[in-house]
Amino acid sequence: MSDFVAAPSASASGAPEMSTAETLTGIFFEPSRTFESLRARPRFLVAGIILLALACIVTAILYTRVDMGQYIRERLERSPNAAQVPEAQKEMQVRVGKMIGMVAIPLSVPIIIAGGAALYMLGVMAFGGAISYGKAVSVWTYSSLPPSILSALMAILVLFLKSPDSIDPERMVVTNPGALLGEESSKVLVAALSQFDLLRFYGLYLAALGLRKVAKLSSTQAWGVVIALWAIAAVIRIGMAAIRG
Repeated sequence: MSDFVAAPSASASGAPEMSTAETLTGIFFEPSRTFESLRARPRFLVAGIILLALACIVTAILYTRVDMGQYIRERLERSPNAAQVPEAQKEMQVRVGKMIGMVAIPLSVPIIIAGGAALYMLGVMAFGGAISYGKAVSVWTYSSLPPSILSALMAILVLFLKSPDSIDPERMVVTNPGALLGEESSKVLVAALSQFDLLRFYGLYLAALGLRKVAKLSSTQAWGVVIALWAIAAVIRIGMAAIRG
């Protein structure tokens, strides 16, 4: 259910009444009360737009401050078969890589929201609970909002305060041990350590709280859902790093 669709009165269900603006600030300072309000009146449109706007802003600043063409070229040159790739093909890969990056990062936001909410819904069902898809989207967007805002602010500061030549677009925000390792480190080790991310754990805490309040799960069930999904995602990322490495 979006922000503009009528919903049952929050007061009638015993949940606190909060406007959309109040939920957007309350998720930082009163997350428990915010999710209780979202249980009675699920909403996600404005929060989703903010997530999309953050991705667009950071991507635009990144492409303005950093020569992404040169960055992609340097990565291509470090690949094992770089000497066998014709120069014209490298140039094509650089141009395609730049275009894909500009479009894929913002485009991934609604896809991740839709897919993540579906996984939350399935996870809740697997642990014996029930939640509508609209409520699952509310939990995903609102639990993602604070860590995404903090990450975006940190990335923007890095982009403006550091020399463009010293910025690694894949390691702008150092909130996990993997970001501290050098370029020559094992890709599998970097991927494994990157899963222990402070902002990601902040999001997991909010997600578990949201599922407990919105889906009325026990604390153990809610944490079971988010930890199971985090573990599956971690295995996939580490496996992909092993294949690429």
